Amino acid sequence: MALFLYAHPRAEQIEELAAAWDLHPVLFEDLIHAGQRPKLERYGDTLFLVARAARYLDDTEEVDFGEFHVLLRPGAVAVICQDDRWISAPDGVRHHPDDIDFGDRERAMLTDQALLKMGPIAVVYMLLDTIVEAYLPVLHGITNDKEEIERQVFSGDLSVAERIYRLSREVIEIQQAIASLTDAVDMLRSDAEDQKVSPELLTRLDSVADNLTQAATKVSMLREALTQILSVNATLVNQRQNEDMKKISGWAAILFAPSLVGGIYGMNFEVMPELSWHLGYLFALGAMLVLAVVLYLVFKRSKWI
Repeated sequence: MALFLYAHPRAEQIEELAAAWDLHPVLFEDLIHAGQRPKLERYGDTLFLVARAARYLDDTEEVDFGEFHVLLRPGAVAVICQDDRWISAPDGVRHHPDDIDFGDRERAMLTDQALLKMGPIAVVYMLLDTIVEAYLPVLHGITNDKEEIERQVFSGDLSVAERIYRLSREVIEIQQAIASLTDAVDMLRSDAEDQKVSPELLTRLDSVADNLTQAATKVSMLREALTQILSVNATLVNQRQNEDMKKISGWAAILFAPSLVGGIYGMNFEVMPELSWHLGYLFALGAMLVLAVVLYLVFKRSKWI
């Protein structure tokens, strides 16, 4: 079996591979331009798989994706990284600081001759298994931030809405990647059955599909939880706004009462009973004070202020 790994492919390398394998022009365009969603397509005797690895950047609360293209044909498989991040080579040497490492278990698989004898699809299985298992730490990181957001919502932080929207966007992206890859893996399993792949390898592909289903369930729950949190936050914001409006209205009424008394006695009519009264000034001030105190007590008892 021939195994080709392209960590940082140049256009010339892709052209050489396309010429050597007589790749379809549409497939060649996909390899050159990248930016593909996870999928599985067949071009003659060549199977084309696109998978997106993911890692969670906790500082920025973003999901960083790495795009991998896999070309599978009888007796040969080529794995191409399109994002300058690489799942490390069989010797475990990292080609980039942000490499996704296979880990001890995967490196053991690459030296497992019994597994490799199952054919090129065994390499595809190892790649998918590593990528899918990496989704779980991503979802764990998002879950932690979701719990922080819940505490932030109930603490009354007004800036939390933007954080909810940003995290929801990342959840939607990982959900789309998982859903598309699930379809691709299902098609791969069906194709493997048609190609009479060994039962052991089919069992391992079933395990990958099960892990994807679990990841899909978790990401759906996260998306629903964030939607509920956003709804709760909107409700709490409305409640706080209503409380603020009550306070503003209460104090406005309290300040209006003295202004009303002062306005009446400031109209300078010639015929007003209290104008010639020696205690008129003190009476007006007292009326202002009594009205303000009464309104304050009423609003205080009603919890408007």
